[in-house]
Amino acid sequence: MARQPADMTRAVDLTAERGAGPVRTRHPEWLDLLPPCNHACPAGEDIQAWLALAQAGEYRQAWDVLMRDNPLPGVHGRVCYHPCEDACNRRELDAPVGIHAVERCLGDMAVREGWTPRLDGSPSGRRVLVVGAGPSGLSAAYHLTRLGHTVEIHEAGPLPGGMMHFGIPAYRLPRDGLLAEIARIERMGARIVLNHRVTDLAAEKADGRFDAVFVAIGAHISRHVDIPARDAARVLDAAGYLRGVAAGAPPLLGRRVVVYGGGNTAMDAARTARRLGADETVIVYRRDRAHMPAHAFEADEAIEEGVKIRWLTTIKDFAGHTLTVERMDLSPDGRPVPTGEFETLAADAVVLALGQETDSGFLRRLHGVEVKADGTVIVGPDMMTGAPGVFAGGDMVPSERTVTVAVGHGKLAARHIDGWLRRIPHAPSPPPRLVTWPMLNLPVFSDAEPTPQKRLQGAARAAGFAEIAAGLSESEARREAQRCLSCGRCFECDNCFAACPEGAIMKPGPGRFYRLVADRCTGCATCYEQCPCHAIEMQAEAE
Repeated sequence: MARQPADMTRAVDLTAERGAGPVRTRHPEWLDLLPPCNHACPAGEDIQAWLALAQAGEYRQAWDVLMRDNPLPGVHGRVCYHPCEDACNRRELDAPVGIHAVERCLGDMAVREGWTPRLDGSPSGRRVLVVGAGPSGLSAAYHLTRLGHTVEIHEAGPLPGGMMHFGIPAYRLPRDGLLAEIARIERMGARIVLNHRVTDLAAEKADGRFDAVFVAIGAHISRHVDIPARDAARVLDAAGYLRGVAAGAPPLLGRRVVVYGGGNTAMDAARTARRLGADETVIVYRRDRAHMPAHAFEADEAIEEGVKIRWLTTIKDFAGHTLTVERMDLSPDGRPVPTGEFETLAADAVVLALGQETDSGFLRRLHGVEVKADGTVIVGPDMMTGAPGVFAGGDMVPSERTVTVAVGHGKLAARHIDGWLRRIPHAPSPPPRLVTWPMLNLPVFSDAEPTPQKRLQGAARAAGFAEIAAGLSESEARREAQRCLSCGRCFECDNCFAACPEGAIMKPGPGRFYRLVADRCTGCATCYEQCPCHAIEMQAEAE
């Protein structure tokens, strides 16, 4: 079979590592290295492990492995920006594995079949309060419940989900799937109390006899900018606007809507306006596309749906149905610079999507908690604030604001809270070495094209809030999982077993991998050379 060109670094290493001779100086050792997908996942999923089970058709077992780290796989398969796929080594060969699509299939299958995760710990007798039922709070509650603690979530809103429910439009995240995954966390034992705003955390903790607290209230306050507006009723903030739409009370926008901002929320606001009947929706952003904070595909999808984008433009004034904007230039360091060139745009409403802040003022009463001007809270590596036993995560700590990052915070905080409660600090093992593309020694694949998800076309999408992307069938998801290269982890391909000229490699049986018969091995490194995924390295003999 044709092979990809050998990497020069690998070739040099191989020459150095050959140890055949009268006295063997090296021997093969099977390793379990870190694949790039696992390394890039903010939720810390063992992606490669559950993909291996999915490709074998062991879907329930794959879901069980996935649920060790992420309680919302159906959600993530839809809204995660999948940095795992950006890191996938297969990108260098043809296209990355569609990890998010397989994850979504497993999540949806679990909801259909009514699968429930196992509890890992016996009841601890400890009580933990979680403030906020968004992705980070739900994740923490799930993991703490699995660890044996009693968890109660206090949520200020009328429904759980936080920004997943009130910030992400239904065309990206249908509500039935979201609520089904949340209900599963409740069935496991976590209690959610709705319409309960926490204003005095110390009193809440004492009254409920909670032993620890995790605060994850999210960033629900829109950041404002000083724009002269002679009709303030026509200026909306994106967070409140999207919340009203999600609650079934959309505002009256008119025919012409301008959205000010360049992030993912701006794209959602503009695309939602199209679905609410706006004839013309324009995004105004003061920098160019290269400096846009929104993901490129979000802008592409908005344009496909008829949204127009005015790059290098800023709003100066809004009066009646007229918007005054100024054209901008970029300085050499990428900063927008005014040009003094103005024009007018017609607009019935302006939606401000300029970022969001956290309403965490109530935490200032707690001694030791450091709250920044934007409402974020400073935490240590253990996710604990300066107040003992009070932890925080999600959008309210300085970090990237995504659902997956928030879920990862919740898991990490839960493990540190568990360690703090048990007086056994959580100390994760250092990760193994990362497997990069040049370390692989793959055959050239020609029959493993990715399986695309079917999608509604632009005009059909803008006609309503139906979900844009369809899921994969079980067979399609299995085929997509089979595209995984198993970077750094043995998948029993038998290459080493077949290639060894001395018969020094034994195969105990399926799932038991390989064993070296030491007195037969000459250290020739043929097994190392034939391993496609770098699961073997040559190790020096002990002195």
